[in-house]
Amino acid sequence: MAGTPDPLDPNAESQQETFISHLVELRERLVKAVGGVILVFVCLVYWAAEIFNLFSAPLTASLPKNGRMIVTDVTGSFFVPMKVTMLVAFLIALPWVLYQIWKFVAPGLYQHEKKLIVPLVTSTYVLFLCGVAFAYFLVFPTVFHFMAHYNAPLGAEMSTDIDKYLSFAMTTFLAFGITFEVPVVVIVLVKFGVVELEKLKQIRPYVIVGAFIIAAVVTPPDVMSQLLLAVPLVLLYELGLLMARFVTRQPLGRPAEGETQPD
Repeated sequence: MAGTPDPLDPNAESQQETFISHLVELRERLVKAVGGVILVFVCLVYWAAEIFNLFSAPLTASLPKNGRMIVTDVTGSFFVPMKVTMLVAFLIALPWVLYQIWKFVAPGLYQHEKKLIVPLVTSTYVLFLCGVAFAYFLVFPTVFHFMAHYNAPLGAEMSTDIDKYLSFAMTTFLAFGITFEVPVVVIVLVKFGVVELEKLKQIRPYVIVGAFIIAAVVTPPDVMSQLLLAVPLVLLYELGLLMARFVTRQPLGRPAEGETQPD
């Protein structure tokens, strides 16, 4: 039948063996990556309560005298600290996870791509942590302090469910973590010729408007928290434009001069 590979063709057999070997290596890398996260989690689980207390410190510090965190789910007091501890374990083990991904994809990359990916992944990880730290140390205290004082004139007692606090914190961490990746995204787009630098400068007004729209969607409905996301997003975009001036354009997936085909 036309299009059916010949079972006697040595090239087809070699390709099948290569595909299977890649699947086996992928499984091994996934096992090692997940094993690293689990190992860190096991080491931290004894301090799960202390980790959750540290995690919720920005909120508890802003609660009024009679305010407190509550549990509305029977298993919430157990699973929420476990989820927080797993999150911390994943962040700690993330370099190990990224290393496993690197070891899997590195043989298929050109030399100039290998040189780019290492600083790219490192800067991505560092910037994401910076975004999480920005949310934890600046955004959370500001927003919670504002909301606590906003409730006071209403005579409303501020008591927050720990599961809802976890959901709010995770969404905020993710929003600010991704926001801080903007310089990396801009540099990559310019580096590989996806978008010209001049074009990115021209759409600056649309980026500013988009930053405030994104902030209005992913943050609480108060002006302060929206500004705390929108303003850094715009500034990080400008930083990406500034840094993109110093990168050399290189088409992705093509060898640089003098490079050989990757394995």
